[in-house]
Amino acid sequence: MREQKKLVLLGSCFGFIGIILGAFAAHGLENLISEDAINTFETGVKYQIYHALFLLFLSSQNYTTNKLNKTLFWLVLLGIIFFSGSIYGLATNELTSFDFKKIAWITPIGGALLILSWVLVFFNVLKKRNNL
Repeated sequence: MREQKKLVLLGSCFGFIGIILGAFAAHGLENLISEDAINTFETGVKYQIYHALFLLFLSSQNYTTNKLNKTLFWLVLLGIIFFSGSIYGLATNELTSFDFKKIAWITPIGGALLILSWVLVFFNVLKKRNNL
């Protein structure tokens, strides 16, 4: 499968799941967790949606190579799972029997992977500046 198609599929998947989770936070969690926890949950949703759009952007441009797009796919996938996924767990921690605080250390790792994906795009475009 072409790397651009994978980026579109992952971006759309993150997009529709993000919309569903955002609606769930606004309407399904309002009586179950604190307002602070809902705000935390919504932070995870925001970053998921931002990166869904990032993936869709990446799929439509020609400044990155297929090899870089493959790397970006994995960085964003793992970044969102670690960052947003752990935030969802931490925000709803009181609703589950699993203590998500035990795996809170993966949140900054996910954030670092997301930052790295943006940095790689930045430097790749700089490297190709003569073709802009």
